[in-house]
Amino acid sequence: MPTENKLAKGKIKTTTQKYLDVSEIRDDIILMKDGTLRSIILVSSLNFALKSEEEQNAIVASYVSFLNNLEYPLQIVIQSRELNIDEYLKMLEQKKKEQVNELLRVQTAEYLSYIKELISLSKIMSKRFYVAVTYNPLSNKRKGFFSRLSETFKPATLIKLKEERFLKRRKDLMARTEKVINGLQSMGLNTIMLDTQSIIELLYDTYNPTTSINQKLVDVQKLMGS
Repeated sequence: MPTENKLAKGKIKTTTQKYLDVSEIRDDIILMKDGTLRSIILVSSLNFALKSEEEQNAIVASYVSFLNNLEYPLQIVIQSRELNIDEYLKMLEQKKKEQVNELLRVQTAEYLSYIKELISLSKIMSKRFYVAVTYNPLSNKRKGFFSRLSETFKPATLIKLKEERFLKRRKDLMARTEKVINGLQSMGLNTIMLDTQSIIELLYDTYNPTTSINQKLVDVQKLMGS
């Protein structure tokens, strides 16, 4: 019993961040605790089935060429989320009230009723596609064996990188990211690299899918300026 009382009175000193592999998000880059870096690319979808046979062959050929030219691993993530259309429904309600034409008002009401019935029967899901580009300093072939090995035993590289070293590694990662973006765009895909704020929101939404719907994050620039 005394032991239980001590445990009950004790403060929880650990957080979920302790168990995450992410050390820091900085200058549009994710720094991992093992010293590696990540950039995140948001990629559009492509309706392959609607393409002509020639277009499909061209896309497949571009994809094969893209994969064959890669010298480092990529991670492709497909994230499914329930689509929140509350704001859209509010907009329709407002349009219905403002509509002066009786026929259009009735049609708007019927469409609104149809949408409400649709979402009551099944969830409307949205999908987003991400590509994570990795950079591992220890895989840099331009460095000597002993130079790469010595970095492994430096505790500082696990959490915090020196500014000069970080900028050099970020430059190398950006070159990889640009190459990946060009390869994806050759297949007719639209791409955009996530900035610091977008990465933070992505990770927050991923690890907090329920609370993130109602609790939005503050802009990181505002936090840094305060």
